[in-house]
Amino acid sequence: MANLPPQSKGGLKETGGNGLAQVTFRVRCEKIGHGESVFLCQADNPVGGNRIPLFTTAKSYPWYTTRTPLSLSLPVATESHTTSSDESLFYRYRYAIYRSGVFHRWEDPSDGSDVEEFRHHEDVRRHSDGVLNLHQLPLRLFQDGELYAINDVLGIHMGPPDIDHIKVRQKFSSVGSLARKNSSASAASLYGLNSNRPASSSAMSDSAGSKKKVGFAPQPTPSHAHDAGTPKKQAVHLTSSDGLIVVSAFLPVHLTRSDNGEWSADWDYEALLSMQTHLRVTRVGTVKWRGWHGNVGGGESRESGVPAEERHKVEAALRHFNCVPVWVPTSLFGEMYNGFCKGVLWPILHNVASVYSSPTEVNSAKPDAQKQIEPYEPDFAEYSMDDVAQGPIHGDGGREGELWAAFTAVNRYFTDVIIQCFNEGDLIWIHGFHLMILPSFLTRRISMAKIGMFFHTPFPSSEIFRTLWCREDLLRGMLNADQVGFHLFEYARHFLTCCRRLLGLNYGMFPDSSGGHNLAIDMNGRHVSVTSIHAGVEPHVLHQVLTHRSTVERVESIRSQFQNKVIFVAIDRMESLKGIPLKLIALERFLQRCPEWAGKIVVVQVGISAYERGDDYTKTRNEVLSMVTNINDRWPNTVQFQECAESEMRLQQRMALLKAADVVMVTTIRDGLNLIPLEFTIAHLDALKEQGRDGRKRGLCILSEFSSCTRVMRGALHVNPWKISEIATAFYQALTMSEDERMRRVSIASEFVTRVTTQRWALAVMLDLKGVQKNEEAGRYAGAGLGLGFRLLGMDSGFDPLDANSVARAYRNAKSRLILLDYGGTILANDNLDGLQRFQFVKKSRSPSVPQSRLISALKELCSDGRNSVFVVSGKERHSLTKTLCHVPNLGLAAEHGMFVSWPTSKVGGKRRWETLVPNQDQSWRSIAITIMEVYTSRTHGSYIEETEMKVLWQYRDADPEFGYLQSRELEDHLSNVLRGFAVDILHGGVEEGGYVEVRPKGVNKGVVSMHIIKNLEKFANKGRLEFALVIGDDHCDEPMLSVMRQIGRRAYDAQIGKKEPLAPLPATIAQVDVSSCDDHVSTRLQCFTSTVGKKPSVAANYVNDVDDVHELLESLVKVTTRETVHSGFYSVLDLKSMSETAPRATLKPVLSMGELHISQHGFNNQPPAKVSNNLNEFLGTIEHDEEDEEDIFF
Repeated sequence: MANLPPQSKGGLKETGGNGLAQVTFRVRCEKIGHGESVFLCQADNPVGGNRIPLFTTAKSYPWYTTRTPLSLSLPVATESHTTSSDESLFYRYRYAIYRSGVFHRWEDPSDGSDVEEFRHHEDVRRHSDGVLNLHQLPLRLFQDGELYAINDVLGIHMGPPDIDHIKVRQKFSSVGSLARKNSSASAASLYGLNSNRPASSSAMSDSAGSKKKVGFAPQPTPSHAHDAGTPKKQAVHLTSSDGLIVVSAFLPVHLTRSDNGEWSADWDYEALLSMQTHLRVTRVGTVKWRGWHGNVGGGESRESGVPAEERHKVEAALRHFNCVPVWVPTSLFGEMYNGFCKGVLWPILHNVASVYSSPTEVNSAKPDAQKQIEPYEPDFAEYSMDDVAQGPIHGDGGREGELWAAFTAVNRYFTDVIIQCFNEGDLIWIHGFHLMILPSFLTRRISMAKIGMFFHTPFPSSEIFRTLWCREDLLRGMLNADQVGFHLFEYARHFLTCCRRLLGLNYGMFPDSSGGHNLAIDMNGRHVSVTSIHAGVEPHVLHQVLTHRSTVERVESIRSQFQNKVIFVAIDRMESLKGIPLKLIALERFLQRCPEWAGKIVVVQVGISAYERGDDYTKTRNEVLSMVTNINDRWPNTVQFQECAESEMRLQQRMALLKAADVVMVTTIRDGLNLIPLEFTIAHLDALKEQGRDGRKRGLCILSEFSSCTRVMRGALHVNPWKISEIATAFYQALTMSEDERMRRVSIASEFVTRVTTQRWALAVMLDLKGVQKNEEAGRYAGAGLGLGFRLLGMDSGFDPLDANSVARAYRNAKSRLILLDYGGTILANDNLDGLQRFQFVKKSRSPSVPQSRLISALKELCSDGRNSVFVVSGKERHSLTKTLCHVPNLGLAAEHGMFVSWPTSKVGGKRRWETLVPNQDQSWRSIAITIMEVYTSRTHGSYIEETEMKVLWQYRDADPEFGYLQSRELEDHLSNVLRGFAVDILHGGVEEGGYVEVRPKGVNKGVVSMHIIKNLEKFANKGRLEFALVIGDDHCDEPMLSVMRQIGRRAYDAQIGKKEPLAPLPATIAQVDVSSCDDHVSTRLQCFTSTVGKKPSVAANYVNDVDDVHELLESLVKVTTRETVHSGFYSVLDLKSMSETAPRATLKPVLSMGELHISQHGFNNQPPAKVSNNLNEFLGTIEHDEEDEEDIFF
């Protein structure tokens, strides 16, 4: 807490010291400017005085609050000074407005809301110097040791103070001790910037009463309404100590080069990412100068960009803006930006796949069309294709590879720069589809960074997106981020469907660490959050532009030019996606049916040149010019068409045109973020006031239902641009609408633009990103995969590769050992990876893989050791296991997930004896289940039924993922109702498990059979209690076995150490099972090793990379067995180190030399003296054979 010393003592005297009251200051700032922040100041000097920053959140905006309560000194008055006029009885302060950390101005009455400003208009007084009077608090209202909240409105100081007296439980014995604890606080703590404050402090900062009910923002719940002892979810806040790296294809700045070679920069306030904030922001991107892009090069050509020898000057100019440029070779950036992004991704993202484009149509205009337009740069034509290459969608033999290589190379350039700017704890926010695979490169090098990605374009349906040859790499690149954002849920839904259909991932509402639920995708054990928040505009910035003298003059000029006419305005890029021809066709139809409006309306169509679209731009421009000519020939001066460059229609020119217009039109056929309707609504907010009603029918928006802003602009007229009659009807409605309906629509449209600003949008996204629980358990995440296949996996802490040395040591020291191995995917390559192979196995049209001689040899050696019990636990049928493994003596088998068990036997070949895990007498449920499954198979293409001796499965792994899953849920419910009276389990595996619904006898799984084996092991092998266990599996069917064995091992270890040291709890992913029935069969010295094949989320404690690693591990255990057989009684140094100190030394056998081995059978007492070597060669000769046997087995 920061301490606020008394400003003056006057006649007061301290009698034993000042009291302290804890005060939280809250101020309502509805009209704070773009990039401005608020500080509480106690002195007239805002720079040198004690100033405290105030913060806000997406929930509490527009209330700004001190981060922690402040300690306010309360002087103790004497009897001689008790009048209310004493200056020391008041605490006076004011609020200062800062821009980019620099003092800008003091608060002003215009900062207050309209209601408060009107209420106190007569009482607003100023000093002679024009400075607003100070806020003042009577200190007599405060008590020592109590907590208060002060509620202010920025710029309003009249009236009694709004003070909430909050009762909370004190965490210290006295307020004095609290003050002493914080007396040596650092500057960061003084300003309330310490992010490691208790949750209660954050809660107190948001506490306030409900006395000043101004505007739309809800009042936060007072802290005293909560029980102090009740745990609350941890609030997430953004402070000035938080670092943020904003990454975009282009930096939001304008560069200017003087004639003498000096460079300067200025913010591009039109850019969405140019907003200013109190965070420590670093912006990374390429620079725009004198052209569509420019990074390196020389000369004076338009595409040369910044000369290479002047880069350092540009970097120096950008350093004041915390902008870091990425220098990319010009040709490479052109390949990426215009070739891949605009030529390949842009059409696909807008649901356009030009399958029928021909080479002759691409980048070639007709001769008459070429005469009508000005020639455009050939560089744009080279990269502006609707598909990968000129011709078929699959490219022309390598062109797609060149574009993809450029795309990945540019993303690597960005990666290198971001790594240089990154500090631990920084948030990384990536914008745009140009950097879709950037998270893949970043997570490989800074895996614990919190990475967010936001798309400002639409996202296509899965049927369109799957036409990309690089679809999986793009999706995995996005999923390596921790948060993926879109402006609309429609786009997010398409993204979720693509992940489900193309990658087989599940999504849903997953619980977070704060007690809530987030929409997320389950990606290899971690959750990728998916958000949909539409961006807004900054009303304060737009109001400044609208009130500028040049803007006002331009508005008057436009209005005088089209006097007594209703002005419809449209500002679109010259490409087919914007739907300009559809708008003109509708205008023509409207005038044909309503000729009385001819000459009374004018449509101002501004076309932004889109050279990067190449042939599409040419065709659109020719078509628009032709249609404008036809309309004006029939109805003169009805359409005013003007084409200009993007630099000629910036914010100031655009706002003047929108202010002069009466109706704005957006008829795009597919569009992402479009802020023009929002800017138009801001320009006409004055129409809601009495003084703004000038008789014009203004303020209406006609919006295409395919534009993102349609979902948030509910007051607009929504049209389907493909239905010409709807647009024509919208013309008529806008002209004939009643005044009440028009005002109601404008009022509804204004709700969003005034409530959701750019800063509030960014704050909401950043709070979600910071709330990602990633840094708390760094060990939970591990990388896997090569190249763009690299992905971040969510693991339990301590999930490491299986240490073969530890396994071999434990194996050697144990007298009773158990080895449980899965079959397919563990000791044998998995045959079920491909859906076709699986179907062929089921239909008996393909032979399964068989074990190689290397594996059979290892299993025979392990089974030959009398201390070993080796079981292969598989989901396959009995006859399949018998056929491949029956010739291995002393090998136990468990078929169909443990339903059938065959205990180890020395007999080989022929039939084996099997026993069932549970009674399986009633088989009548099988025919019922098959009959029901046949119904669902007939109506679900790609599904089939798989029957085994024990179970029945309905497989839908080859069906449509969405439809198959819906059918499986219905089938599951149907079977549950019909088979309720049978002793069966109905299991449902998702798409990642293959997609199936299974019916099997109740109580059968690999976890149950592993406990059954342990409890009956002594009946078949008198080895004593179990001291060693090795369990290896590879898929979800093996998870119950791995989970049970891990719990058995943990229980034995707990019994061994007692209460000597606390153990970390088992991961939450392990389903708790009662394994106490195995206690009498397990030694307290049991060492249990559980491993899964492949680095993936699992309940196993460790992992091995592949099947070959399993074979090598088994062979290493074979070497241990062979060594013990040949050299019984020998111990290596590693053995001695691994032996427990508590083990009796009597168990150690005497080590014999090679000469003594030949006479060891006579006993030690009758042995002759050992022979002494006469020379070194003679000695080395005796151990030469030993060195061959001493080969290291621990690898």
